Amino acid sequence: MLLNLTITNFAIIDRLEVQFDEGFNVLTGETGAGKSIILDAFGLLMGDRARPDLVRAGAAEATVEALFGLDGQDEIRQSFTESGFQVEEELVLRRIVQSGGRSRAYVNGSLVTLAQLQPLAEQLVTVCGQHEHQSLLRRNVHLAILDRYGALVEQVDAYRDSYRAMQTVAQQLERLEDAERDRQQRLDFLRHQSDEIEVAQLSPEEDESLLSERLLLQNAERLAGITRGGYEVLYDSNGAVCEILGGLKDNLQSVAEVDKELAVLAESVQRSLFELEDVSEQLRSYLDRIPFEPDRLEVIEERLTVLTRLKRKYAPNLSEIIQLKDDFDREITALENAGETRENFASELTSLTAKTRLLGESLSSARQHSARQLETKLLAELDDLVMPGASFKVAFSSLAQPGHDGLERIEFMVSLNPGEPLMPLAKVASGGELSRLMLAIKRLAPEADSVPTVIFDEVDAGIGGAAATAVGRKLQAVSRSSQILCVTHLPQVAAFADHHHRVIKREIEGRTLTAMKLISGDERVQEMARMLGGAQVTEQTLLHAKELISTSAAV
Repeated sequence: MLLNLTITNFAIIDRLEVQFDEGFNVLTGETGAGKSIILDAFGLLMGDRARPDLVRAGAAEATVEALFGLDGQDEIRQSFTESGFQVEEELVLRRIVQSGGRSRAYVNGSLVTLAQLQPLAEQLVTVCGQHEHQSLLRRNVHLAILDRYGALVEQVDAYRDSYRAMQTVAQQLERLEDAERDRQQRLDFLRHQSDEIEVAQLSPEEDESLLSERLLLQNAERLAGITRGGYEVLYDSNGAVCEILGGLKDNLQSVAEVDKELAVLAESVQRSLFELEDVSEQLRSYLDRIPFEPDRLEVIEERLTVLTRLKRKYAPNLSEIIQLKDDFDREITALENAGETRENFASELTSLTAKTRLLGESLSSARQHSARQLETKLLAELDDLVMPGASFKVAFSSLAQPGHDGLERIEFMVSLNPGEPLMPLAKVASGGELSRLMLAIKRLAPEADSVPTVIFDEVDAGIGGAAATAVGRKLQAVSRSSQILCVTHLPQVAAFADHHHRVIKREIEGRTLTAMKLISGDERVQEMARMLGGAQVTEQTLLHAKELISTSAAV
């Protein structure tokens, strides 16, 4: 729902900010006051091309910004999210036009192209009366309108679920058949790779272990020299450290009775001696374990060469190569069983195709029934809207194969004058006629489209009297399920509004400015009287205006 519209430096608008409410919002004002300018501003938000003359004289740029509330609009939020925009309960569209004609568009502060903006904006607002934004002109919308009118959404969902399942299996079968053509070549290739890895008998950390062992072998003589020398210095030579410390310990103990402090030092030397004797023993043990195997070093080098070649060919580490072999083996099994798998897929595809077609035929039958009802009821609605000679038909064309939306395409066909042939709606309807057609459809099927805000322009073109009252009544009815904004010159239409906005043109300091004001009470009566009687507002027109408002409010 549209919550707020802000327009700055646009045509003759200096700054205009207006809040809109749910229900029926009407915009009125004298000819030339600027109602069409406000519609032009909406057009910019809908993706219209920018023009330099839209920027107010003397200003560097014009800005149009709209705030929308998305409470309960889960489909719209999901669509915007899928398009890459973070959307919560509110959303802002903004369009900036520079005086040179260049423009920028934003969705929630993110820069977008016009090609991105238009389909997103059309999910929020439908402008009836301007062909380029009239959703009724798009044939794909006709099918959605018919399905919602006939309460066929559950049937459509069931069909689409079956269709998607059928397509998934068909794609799997196609991939399998493509694979089968090169199956043997692929099998030979995979078996060769799997066997090559199998023969290598890999373990995950083998290369690291071999590198450590090679380093020891390459430095065996150096390690032996250092550990042997250390053992001899500490223990196994005349005047070894342990021998000297042993003598020092004995000497200190011999005089410990003379001074107890020396006894403490003797104990410290004893502990150090024990530790050094332990170190010397570990050095001797390490010396015994130092490998002197020239043949083993050659074996390690050959093994590392094998592992390096496999890592270069398959993956950077042995764990990944082992996992890759498992993948090869699974694919080999799948290819070896491809014949059986193909038969299973083909059987499943046959079953799903039959199910999809059966659901499609049932849906087609329901659509035909709903189409006949829509045709009859829509013509009755059009009679009320001063289109008594109109003809309307839902045209079906069968598809050669089941499609995502069913077994057929549909298109709304109309003839607006007696004796004229039925033609596609987009080719024959004017702005006012399109507006009334959309109003009639929204009246019959409030959920005909998911767009929460509908702007009606020209809906009152060429009508008056009882017909205008009928239009107002229908707009009021439609506004109970969608937010309605309507630009009108007819008091009979405006009388049904929940919220009445008056567009005013003023001259201030030699500049013409457009403003808009929410009116009620006496102000609304005065505006309605002006619409009834023109510039001369009389007691009679004031009474008539009050009566119109009172009568419409009672409906």
